[in-house]
Amino acid sequence: MQYRKDKQGRDLSLLGYGCLRFTRSGNQIDTGKAEREVMTALRGGVNYLDTAYIYPGSEAAVGEILRRNGCRDQVVLTTKLPHYLIKSAAGVEKMFQEELRRLQTDHVDYYLMHMLTDVATWEKLCRLGLDRWLEEKRAAGQIRGVGFSYHGSTGPFCRLLDAWDWDICQIQYNYMDERSQAGVEGLRCAHAKGLPVVIMEPLRGGKLVHALPEGAKKLFPAPEAATPAELAFRWLYDQPEVTCVLSGMNSVEMVEENLRVADQGVPGCLGKEGRELVERVRREIERTLKVGCTACGYCMPCPRGVDIPGIFRCYNAMYAESRQAGRRDYLRCTAFRRENAGASRCVGCGRCEQHCPQGIAIRQELKNAARELETLPYRVVRTAVEVLGLW
Repeated sequence: MQYRKDKQGRDLSLLGYGCLRFTRSGNQIDTGKAEREVMTALRGGVNYLDTAYIYPGSEAAVGEILRRNGCRDQVVLTTKLPHYLIKSAAGVEKMFQEELRRLQTDHVDYYLMHMLTDVATWEKLCRLGLDRWLEEKRAAGQIRGVGFSYHGSTGPFCRLLDAWDWDICQIQYNYMDERSQAGVEGLRCAHAKGLPVVIMEPLRGGKLVHALPEGAKKLFPAPEAATPAELAFRWLYDQPEVTCVLSGMNSVEMVEENLRVADQGVPGCLGKEGRELVERVRREIERTLKVGCTACGYCMPCPRGVDIPGIFRCYNAMYAESRQAGRRDYLRCTAFRRENAGASRCVGCGRCEQHCPQGIAIRQELKNAARELETLPYRVVRTAVEVLGLW
């Protein structure tokens, strides 16, 4: 495992474990399976675990895994405050204590403001006393470092870096987001200030692996990278400004493969040929992508039951794979549900757009998706399912 330094000179593993996408059995996380995967990662040198208050069941699962294996002190444990849900410093304290109970620990190594959007939002939180509360927790050792996760454009991100004495930051970054989100300019700005930068969505919610257009798939395997996932990770590891790259690993095989790639993750590991391959893949993707959704789920739940990430996945599949594949998947995912989850159920309330980290015009894109996915055959099948009660 390769390691890069944080602000205090501590080694952070280049590969981090993102704990949002643990496998579920019904509504519950399969803790036994997650434990096998996490412990494989830790034995392979991973020491950075990332979770959040709003990831259903994740903090409790992480806490149980670390307790069972007696390895809390071997990891850099990060969780997040959903600041958009709090109204007072007392509310923050209550939420933080709940997180400590879930994680079965007396401190967190990093505490991030979850999806902090701009300086004005941070200043509003400071007026509630959040900055003083954080300083007190940092002084008491209950929070060892403070940072924020970010989805948005470069300018506001760089201004946020100057808004407080941060210890770390987390951004969405991959070869399709090099010029969007915080982007390469934001990455370099944070690095210049001495901040470690943790990367989320390195595979853009799996899209850079599972939803590549046929033209991009034909470029693999290549001498520069055997798989699409390896190419995406090596593109990140090649950049010295990147400190840690999160992966939502949910199989032992995936963990082992990611460990192999991370072992070779040094600046220069991509090389000229690898960079050229990235450009070829990027051009193929850009020719087909309709909606830049990463399936993060922040837009959900929809008050009308619309499955927004699922719809956009099918919509993109129409262009990345085939119209038949996208429409078939859409039929399965919406028409056969007891509660119709289709795009045409959108009433345009806009709640989803208030929370979308990608800034997608969701209401308009749902209209576009409905127009192409809800064809006459779809409507006939949906009506038959409703009349015959086939769900």
